[in-house]
Amino acid sequence: MKLFPDDQRIGLGGAPIGNLLGEVSDADAVATVNAAWDEGWRYFDTAPHYGLGLAEERLGLGLDGKPRDSFVLSSKVGRIIYSADSAAVDDEGFDINTTRRRRWDFSRDGVLQSIEDSLRRIGTDRLDVVFVHDPDDHFDEAVATAFPTLIELRDQGVIGAIGSGMNQTAMLTRFAREVDIDVIMLAGRYSLIDPDGLDDVLPACLDNNVQVVAVGIFNSGLLSQPRPAPGATFNYEPAAAALLDKANKLADICESHGTTLPAAALAFPLAHPAVAGIAVGCRTPAEVHTNAALSRTEVPTAFWSDLKSANLLREDAPTPG
Repeated sequence: MKLFPDDQRIGLGGAPIGNLLGEVSDADAVATVNAAWDEGWRYFDTAPHYGLGLAEERLGLGLDGKPRDSFVLSSKVGRIIYSADSAAVDDEGFDINTTRRRRWDFSRDGVLQSIEDSLRRIGTDRLDVVFVHDPDDHFDEAVATAFPTLIELRDQGVIGAIGSGMNQTAMLTRFAREVDIDVIMLAGRYSLIDPDGLDDVLPACLDNNVQVVAVGIFNSGLLSQPRPAPGATFNYEPAAAALLDKANKLADICESHGTTLPAAALAFPLAHPAVAGIAVGCRTPAEVHTNAALSRTEVPTAFWSDLKSANLLREDAPTPG
């Protein structure tokens, strides 16, 4: 299935509206979804993990009333959300105090329950894409039960496409080569500052006709501003000095060409032939509109040549233009 329209290869990543690293109000979350819609974005990704179901619920509210056949919706399996007796603060990065908890479950029953729960929380009749989410420590279960269950559902026409979403390349490469999947969600491993996906997973996807949705293209913040902000993070941790130095050198060349670091970060992954599109996490309508405007900005061709000349970008990295 086609994940993105040819003229709009950017979509909304749903983790921030699940209170990732900070609280977002219900009103702002729904307004963010509506802003993405108004910008013409037609790919929306979410997961039970994001805010323990909160992101799915808010995405559903934002998409309510919009023609179901006019957008692509993806969610994930691998974690079951259940209710505990008492409320607690989430300990996995989401600013939420709730009785909800999560547990790992890649079994057939767990996959089926997760999909049913996601449909209920979102308030929709189907998921277009389902990813096996973060099976880093669960490879055998994913291959033995999760993927076969999703393949069966795809073959029945219940879901349109299946794959896996992770922030590592090695296991995604194996899935692309060894499992009958359609798409992967590659988080943070094909970005302007970390193009390591060139070594294994992207060639594997090309060889096996697997589409790639590139996410985490700002690497959790390091590339999200014209220059790295104080305390900028990489992979949700304080960025190392060497990465900050590289980001500032990238910013120098951006400025010399009249462009910005986030504009280049948005443009870079889309040049690779395996990448179908990108999904960008936003927590406010302003962030959506900013990223949409940046995505429409043409980065000068000479910028990419200068990056390679300065050894700030690999020679084998495809570049726009």
